[in-house]
Amino acid sequence: MKLRLISMGIAMFAVSLLNSCNHDDWFDRESKTLITDQQLWNDPKLLTSLVANYYDRLPTLHGVFNTGGMTELDDAMWSGHRDQNWRNDFQFGDDYGRYWDYGLIRDLNLSLENIAKFSTQLSDAQRKQYNAEIRFIRAFVYFEMVKRMGGVPIVTTQLIYDFSGDPTPLQVARSKEHEVYDFIYQELEEIKEDLAANNASKTRANKYAALALESRAMLYAASIAKYNNLMASPITTTGGEVGIPANMASAYYSKSLAASKEIISAPFALYTENADKGANFYDMLNKKTGREVIFAKDFATSLKVHRFAYDNIVRSLTEDNESSSTISPSLSFVESFDYLDGSKGTLHTKNTDGNYVAYSHIDAIFANKDARLYGTVIYPGSTFRGRAVSIQAGVAIWNNNKYQLHAAAQLGQQLKDELGKEYAGGLWTGFDGPLYDAQDVSNTGFYIRKFVSDAPAASTRGTSAANWWPWFRLGEIYLNATEAAFELGQVADATGYVNKLRERAGFPANSVTNLSMDIIRNERRVELAFEDHRFYDLKRWRMAHLVWDGSENDTNAVVYGLYPYRISRPGHVDDGKFIFERVRPARFRRARFFRMANYYASISQDVINKNPKIVRNPFH
Repeated sequence: MKLRLISMGIAMFAVSLLNSCNHDDWFDRESKTLITDQQLWNDPKLLTSLVANYYDRLPTLHGVFNTGGMTELDDAMWSGHRDQNWRNDFQFGDDYGRYWDYGLIRDLNLSLENIAKFSTQLSDAQRKQYNAEIRFIRAFVYFEMVKRMGGVPIVTTQLIYDFSGDPTPLQVARSKEHEVYDFIYQELEEIKEDLAANNASKTRANKYAALALESRAMLYAASIAKYNNLMASPITTTGGEVGIPANMASAYYSKSLAASKEIISAPFALYTENADKGANFYDMLNKKTGREVIFAKDFATSLKVHRFAYDNIVRSLTEDNESSSTISPSLSFVESFDYLDGSKGTLHTKNTDGNYVAYSHIDAIFANKDARLYGTVIYPGSTFRGRAVSIQAGVAIWNNNKYQLHAAAQLGQQLKDELGKEYAGGLWTGFDGPLYDAQDVSNTGFYIRKFVSDAPAASTRGTSAANWWPWFRLGEIYLNATEAAFELGQVADATGYVNKLRERAGFPANSVTNLSMDIIRNERRVELAFEDHRFYDLKRWRMAHLVWDGSENDTNAVVYGLYPYRISRPGHVDDGKFIFERVRPARFRRARFFRMANYYASISQDVINKNPKIVRNPFH
């Protein structure tokens, strides 16, 4: 009985305690592990962290140091581990470039709605800034989708299922291709001034990043409107999901040009801080100085470093034993860099009579070239990190009135002994190749320099590299302005823009006097190489199927290399000089083949199953 009374007393005390306690103080204490909507959407630090996550999810195809993707076009081949040699046997599949990320679109839309609903403690300026940044990212994502897929569903609010059994309200049809470009332009026009607070930043969207996206996107829309309709059989769908009317081209070119002009007149400048124009072009993307870069993905902390240098450092300079030399630039790419006298960039390997041209120095064949070549490619006779690279395929021995080309493995020991004195202090072959059929060494005679950091330990896994990736830079804007002005018939202005860019590369003033689209296209190839442009440029000009035509004899569809050989011809004037042989490396076994079906990637069957309103792309 006594125990029962004690238990009843404890219970009554507990009830009285509950009744007397302040409800908020006891039951609704602030969680130490959960973040409320009010906390998240009113805390600038948390919002900045959220937006940083969205920036990190911006998509690319061959960009952001995607070593493998950079080898899938005609600018390079894969020379890394053999288990990825499919990149050299690769032909464009129906899903190549496919991008359909409505998970990211949903996250962005949710954030925009929550800022409007919960961010009551932020200033108007803060709300506008975060809202504008998220809308910029959304516009960027829609551009990445439309340039790969054509028209896509434009979704600007959360799509929430009501459990009614009817999913049709969630099934949004594809917009016309031009409607997506129009949406991107309108979004950027509405938000660009709200981004001005970020103008000092190169890693957060600012007013000029919005203009740069306008410049690029409107140029794409314009060229699709023009060049798609010049095809014998334009690529279209009956509902306009694919294809833009030709009469819209001029307006899009005008919008692109207007955005480009505003950037060019802004506080940006082409990078010219190094008097050595080749080194200057390399420094422009590796030193994080100057005013050229408009918007970039930075790798400034140990958590965000990348391994591009680890993957692509010259073989003899690697600081790590696991990887190197994955990208081997192609001969056709190297030859796209013109000579400074304005002549085409074809390298002179043989005379008109078919005999080899002998060069006193191994790098003399590259003399007087566009300085951007040095800033982009490591070629025989050049240096990296202050050290000479060792690129030599073998020796050329005069026999039976012609040169016989020998790599070290082909030279018998007796012949080596006979030539030993001649080669005292010389090389049989270079440690850095090129090798005809090998991994982790150049297969073409060239290494990539662009984006490969020369910082200490950048090619080690422990340190890695921290140079940034340029989403937009002034060099591209000059080229966008050149193309748009040229297409609008403003040839003098267009010529001025392209000559300004070429002067930075070492060409004399006014080096181009008769501008053409061929010149513009080649300028884009050499200036913007490996920056995620060439694939889309050839698509929007409707030239991809002509360049990557599947022909085994086409120097763009097939990657070739250039192999240097040191002449052994005692007593002759050419003894000790160098000749060069054009070679198709053994690891490149299949010509690139781009089909009409590749102008727009196929839409996943899973997407179509969920949304029967989705129209398939042509040829799929």
